[in-house]
Formats: sequence, C-alpha cells, structure tokens
Amino acid sequence: MSWLITRLGLRAIDARKGEVAALLWSCAYFFLILTAYYILRPIRDEMGVLGGVQNLAWLFTGTLIGTLLLHPVYAGLVSKLPRRRFIALTYRFFILNLVAFFALFSFADAAQSVWVGRFFFIWLSVFNLFVVSVFWSFMTDLYRPAQSKRLFGVVAVGGTLGALLGSTITTSMVGVLGPVNLLLVSALFLEIAARTAGALDRHEDQLAAEARAEAAERGQVNGEPDPLVHGSEIIGGGVAEGVRHVLRSPYLLGIAALMLFYTIAATFLYFQRIDIVSRVFEDDPAGRIRLFGGMDMATNVLTLGTQIFLTGRLLRWLGVGFGLAFLPVVCLIGFGFLGAAPVLAVVVVFEVLRRAGNFALSRPAREVLYTVMSRSDKYKAKNFNDTFVYRLGDQIGSWSYTAMAWLGLGLSGLAFSMLPLSLAWLMLALWLGREHRRMQQQGGEGGSQRTR
Repeated sequence: MSWLITRLGLRAIDARKGEVAALLWSCAYFFLILTAYYILRPIRDEMGVLGGVQNLAWLFTGTLIGTLLLHPVYAGLVSKLPRRRFIALTYRFFILNLVAFFALFSFADAAQSVWVGRFFFIWLSVFNLFVVSVFWSFMTDLYRPAQSKRLFGVVAVGGTLGALLGSTITTSMVGVLGPVNLLLVSALFLEIAARTAGALDRHEDQLAAEARAEAAERGQVNGEPDPLVHGSEIIGGGVAEGVRHVLRSPYLLGIAALMLFYTIAATFLYFQRIDIVSRVFEDDPAGRIRLFGGMDMATNVLTLGTQIFLTGRLLRWLGVGFGLAFLPVVCLIGFGFLGAAPVLAVVVVFEVLRRAGNFALSRPAREVLYTVMSRSDKYKAKNFNDTFVYRLGDQIGSWSYTAMAWLGLGLSGLAFSMLPLSLAWLMLALWLGREHRRMQQQGGEGGSQRTR
C-alpha cells in the first residue's frame, strides 16, 4: 500500500524517486525564506505609511540606489567563495541587519523611529529581491534544464505556503510580541533557511545522477558525468561581470527586458487597482481589507493548485515559451477589458489571474531560462536582472503612470496604453522560449555549465 501511495505521489508531482529528497529540501528552503519575508512585509507597509504616503516614490528611488550599491558586494562574494559559503554569508549579513534594526527601533524616540522606518522600508525592499534571487540562482545551478521544467512549479509551492505562514504569524502575534520583536522571529527563520541551504547542497550529486539517467533514457547523452558541475568550485570572474554579460548577450538582455515589461505592467495595474478600490470603498476601510483578503485567498488557491498539478507538466509539454507568454496574454486581455470598463469586478479578476499566473507559471518559466547559462551568469547576471532591473521597472512604471495621469489620461486611457507594451512583451516571451530550446539542444543537459 505504501509503495502504491509513493508511486502515485511521484506521478502527481512528476518527480523521479532519486529527486524527492532534494525537492523536499528545496521546498523547505523556499518556505523558510518567504516566511521570513512575509513576517516583515506588513511592518514595512506600516513604516511606509508612517513615513508619509507622499514620500513613497522617493522610498522606491532609494530602493533602486540601495540595490545598485549592494549588487557589487554580492558579486564580489560570488567571485571569491564557493557556493555554500557565499549563500550562507549573504543570509547572515541580512540577519545581522535585522538585529541592528531591532536595536535601533528599541532605542529610538518617536521622531527618530520615522527615519529608521524609512530606512527599514528601503532595506526590506532590497532584502526581498536579493534573498529570493539567491534562492533561484541556487535552484538553476542545482537542477538541470529538464528537471527544472518538471520540478520548479513544485518548488514554488514551498514559497506560497511560506508566504501564508509568514502573514499568519504577523497577524496573530503582532498584538502579543509587538512589531519590533517580530524582526527577531524573522531572523530565526532566515537562519534556519541558511542551514537548510547547506543541507540541500549535499544532494547535488544525487540530482546530477538522476538528470544523467533521465537523459540517457531519452537517448540524449551517454550518461557520463559532467566534471564542470559542482557547487564546491569557486565561480571566479570580476565584480562587474554580470552587468557586462547582460549588456553583451541578446539572450540575457532579453530577460532583462522581460523583467522590465513585467514590472511596468504590474505597477500600472497596482496604481489602477488602488484608484478604483479607493473610489468604491471611499469611507469603508474594513471593506477594502476584506476585498484584499479575498483577492489574496483566491490568488493562493489558484496558485497552489496550478503549481502542484499543472506547472511542471505544462512547461514540459508546451515549453518554456508557453509559460513566459501566459502573463502578457493575460495582460493584453485584462488591460483591454479594463480600458473598456474600468470597474471593480474587472480589476479584481484581472489582478487575481495576473498574480496567480505569475507565481504558478511565469516565474518558474523565467527561472528555467537561466538553466542553460554559465554558473557565473546564474548568480551574477541573474542577480542584476532580478534586483536592479526589477526596481528600475518599478521606477519607470510609477513615474510614467504619475506623469500620464497628471497630463489628463484617465483610467481607460492608462489601461489602453499598456496594450502595445503587452504585445511587445508577448513577442519577446516567445523569442526567449525559442532561444532557450535552441541553447538547450546545443548544450544538452550539461550545457548549462558551458554556454555563455
């Protein structure tokens, strides 16, 4: 009976038996990271309100600057240390930051707390992108291309569950512990995540063996081990290597443009959602909270179901290009409907489908793109795209939306302005899907370590 349950479970998640241990550690690792972040996220939002809503745009600008300053430090660690060392050091650096903020908030007076809160807002916005980027860099280094298509959706389930737990901890414990003490709770989860990453690192050889066996079964390779693939090796290279590779490689530059399109569209939709919701629930803050809670619940249900049962199979059957193209198609349809009818029902359905589609399909597909790149690009170029380019898109989206609204463009016009961007995004997604397939065919399962 247990044999049958195990077999059915493996088929449900589309995993091979030798991959299960690494997959569980990967899910636990992502679970812990997003638990740590979502404990802090409501505190960050409160700090943003206390610092003045009129200052939010400047806080986002500060986040962009902070991201740009931190990337060379991280790239330097990647160049000089083996994977298990620089990943651990990255997380422990952020843990020390949390302890420092705990001390600052504990001893600051009311006026000082406002400024500490502003710096915390910027810090957490940088922290979120860096810790998640490091996680996915590790995943693209550990899993081969064919494995990533099957399993990244399941790995993402851990993050979804972690986000739910982190939000629950803050909601239920903030009245008991207070927001400042929750910083230490988050630091504890982050430390466990660092130790989990070390445990996962020890499963690299088993994953590689399963990848070779799978490829041999398909007649793709002769099953010989790839001596270039091992996390104990120092990646080397220069601090600015990732930035140079992004600027010189059409493929990496395409991923950067994909990130820009995504963040600009997400920012436009966020501003429109806030505008429409604030009008409908003008004097009903409780109604706004209920609506946002319901949207989050619907998003999580759709995301979990898709991640567990569909993501891996869709990426394997229909290709990475399908996963990448799903979100721009949703945005083409959604912004079209929103332009024709800028009402609450349209923006709610659009936002739920967009977020669920991103978490369940587009994000895993975007991470798969890096599995055919060199180890240096997986950590350096990817981190630059995931952090600086992401925040640059935030800036472009927020300031361009503000400027267009100031010039008199209404909700319908703002929505319709996103249609050309969504179409260009769709064309880019399909091109990147074709390029990934071509690079994987040229390099085989071991090509991820050789292709530049």
